[in-house]
Amino acid sequence: MFLLVLICVVVATSLPASAQVRGDASAPAVDGGVYRRPLGNDPATLDPARIGDIFGRSVAQQLFDGLVQFDQTLAVTPALAQFWKASRDGLTWTFTLRKGVKFHHGREVTADDVAYSLTRILDPTVKSGGADLFASIRGAQEFREGKAKQVSGLTALDRYTVQVVLTEALAPFVSVLAVGQAKIVPKELVEQQGEAFGAHPIGTGPFKFVRWERGKEIVLVANSDYFDGPPKLSRVVYRIFRGEEFDAMHEQFERGNLEDTPIPTQEYRRIVTAGGNYVHVKRPMLSVRFYGLNTRIKPLDDRRVRQALIHAIDREALVDEVYLDRYILARGILPPGMMAFDPKLKGYAHDPRRARELLAQAGYPGGRGLPPIPIWSGVRLEKLLQEHELIKKYLAAVGIQAEFHYETNWPSFSARLAQGQFPIFLYAWFADVPHPDNFLFKLFYSRSPRNFTGYSNKAVDDLLLQAKRERDLQRQTDLYRQVERLVLDDAPIIPVWHYTYERLFQPYVRSVEVNGLGDPYIPLKKIWLDSRARP
Repeated sequence: MFLLVLICVVVATSLPASAQVRGDASAPAVDGGVYRRPLGNDPATLDPARIGDIFGRSVAQQLFDGLVQFDQTLAVTPALAQFWKASRDGLTWTFTLRKGVKFHHGREVTADDVAYSLTRILDPTVKSGGADLFASIRGAQEFREGKAKQVSGLTALDRYTVQVVLTEALAPFVSVLAVGQAKIVPKELVEQQGEAFGAHPIGTGPFKFVRWERGKEIVLVANSDYFDGPPKLSRVVYRIFRGEEFDAMHEQFERGNLEDTPIPTQEYRRIVTAGGNYVHVKRPMLSVRFYGLNTRIKPLDDRRVRQALIHAIDREALVDEVYLDRYILARGILPPGMMAFDPKLKGYAHDPRRARELLAQAGYPGGRGLPPIPIWSGVRLEKLLQEHELIKKYLAAVGIQAEFHYETNWPSFSARLAQGQFPIFLYAWFADVPHPDNFLFKLFYSRSPRNFTGYSNKAVDDLLLQAKRERDLQRQTDLYRQVERLVLDDAPIIPVWHYTYERLFQPYVRSVEVNGLGDPYIPLKKIWLDSRARP
């Protein structure tokens, strides 16, 4: 869906090089060792096609492979596909698999598994967040509507060859195959287990699944038969800190019980200026954190009320006073470093007087007649509570009463979010693909499964579809900027910030690669632990 050449150009001109943690090429490779990582919540599932959160994606990236993958510069490189070719018109793609690659239960990967795995993404019963990325495959629409039992454009030509035929050459198909949903799964196990597969995953990746104790840990073991060579770590243990308890994570890190940790905001300045015995990595991320406004629920179905909410909140003060300027204020939706990012975009100013005017125009002068507005969050952290107290104060100043609620069981929060139960909700979106479509289409196209606000604007839908088909880079950029401006004017979200990737690593951790897609895409297979640097 996105030109491979285009992706490479965007990366080369807009994104900094990947951050690396002290990779010493001259040091001896040390086999073995247990890498302990914090995970901010229990995943909803580890089935790659069904994953919709970064917690599941972080684990699944180590268990599964796709046909291709993003490297540290976000270029597309081979994985299960040894090589591929495309027809001159870009409509027919042929992938040749590596021979002898085996799933963790011992069976060889075949082209039938590939066709099955990609078909699953399009299956409406699976509810995959990646379905729209594969909608241009011939027969996809008929399959999704139940008019066909198979996707006619997905064919296993022989045991090691897969052919994909598209209806439109929106862009080379290979770039889409690097997304997290497009991992290859064993057909017979998924058919036997259904949704249960997500709790006992079997892939081809560098690590194998061992066990999942909900609320406690997920344990992986090295795959000694991995096609690209066995990982140097013997095990990976994800320790679960429900509700993203960053303070508890950092405490365990300082005690030597974790190999890496996020930095808690409460102690941020002290930690980063103290010069402790750790490695500090910081780089921009392709992300946006926002409050979603459910446009299907009164009074949020009125654009003027939504705009009033944004004008009422001093978002710059939230980033500065509560989070010590460690993130980038979001004036729009697209993050810096991404194609179509508009540095001239001003967004909404903090303007309580304008907020009151808009409420009066909507029939709520001084907030009279406006019911209390519930705001939901999937985490409950000290800094977040401070943020919410400030938001309450800002909204009360214009006559809006806000009530904050917390559902820290992430699978429950995700289920309720998908069902449209929250009037306002806190959410963060991290790019699957380094392209504006992955933000604007995913979050605001009227029929997107990730359009949690229920936002619908025909002009936006038409422009998004037009942008997908546009081959001229500048015209495509202009179309996405038009979309962003229209969406911001309709105000279905309150953008707050763009994340920076920031993490501490123990001094003995070697060869960590971080790209612009962030933590879920760190290749743990490359990491090794240097016993010489251990305390």
